[in-house]
Amino acid sequence: MRANYRYLLLIPHTPTGILTKPHTPLRITPAARLTSPLITTRSKTKMALHPPQDGAKLIFAPTGAASAPLAPGQAAQFLKAEREGGLRRRDLDPTSPIAQFHKWFTAASESDISHPETCTLSTAQLPSGRVSARMVYMKELDAKGFVIYSNFGTSGKARDLFGSADGKSKGNPWASLVFWWEGVERQVRVEGRAERLSREESQVYFDTRARGSRIGAWASRQSQVLRPGEGEDDGRAKLKGWVEEAERRWEGEERIPVPEFWGGLRIVPERVEFWQGRESRLHDRFVYERVEEGGEERWTLERLSP
Repeated sequence: MRANYRYLLLIPHTPTGILTKPHTPLRITPAARLTSPLITTRSKTKMALHPPQDGAKLIFAPTGAASAPLAPGQAAQFLKAEREGGLRRRDLDPTSPIAQFHKWFTAASESDISHPETCTLSTAQLPSGRVSARMVYMKELDAKGFVIYSNFGTSGKARDLFGSADGKSKGNPWASLVFWWEGVERQVRVEGRAERLSREESQVYFDTRARGSRIGAWASRQSQVLRPGEGEDDGRAKLKGWVEEAERRWEGEERIPVPEFWGGLRIVPERVEFWQGRESRLHDRFVYERVEEGGEERWTLERLSP
């Protein structure tokens, strides 16, 4: 083989031929561009990842943790649900995705998953259709839906959901949440309409936040550009000044009111999918959809192909 790789990964020979921990890369030549590790088996040595076809691909077919017993170029299998026979319809609440989510969230919370309330909130701007996403914390779950808290005055999510003063965004109340719990190999996708909580409801949660976080909510003009100042200042000084202003405003006040531009947002679900990882990417997927029949709403439940 020609020495056209900058780094090679030296793998000691093992009885199984399986790499069990990462090893220090050995520099071979400074002239080449591509990186491709080697893996040693009992009979031969071969590339551990699919070799890139050209120099334009910086990442190609990553396999995740180096300690996983994987064949070259193959990602890990989802196996935790296999011994229980996977996810079946009888395992799910037949009437409500909210009840089912609460059950799964409890299981995730009791596992070693850190911050199971973490989720991705996605919104779309109209009329452009441009989508944006960000990580947020779900702070409440009730019979109506999933609640997060944020700035709804200057943020991108406010622009997408409620429109902008310049008319570039018309407002699109549809949003989605995605929860990913790798430790239990589960995913939940929520699609629905967003609605603001009242200021009184938001105040209840706001009072539980640390004082610094309440001051920060007043101080930050979320997503506004912070221009560099003098010397080494890269823009952070402007934010610091806003915080100092808010500190002076609420000095000596124990109960700080929630800002009118800040508060709770409830995603009222119309569609909720529960995903359980399975072997060979043949995952279990079940989706609840809200339907109206005879003037009454109910949830349907269907299995989807992976």
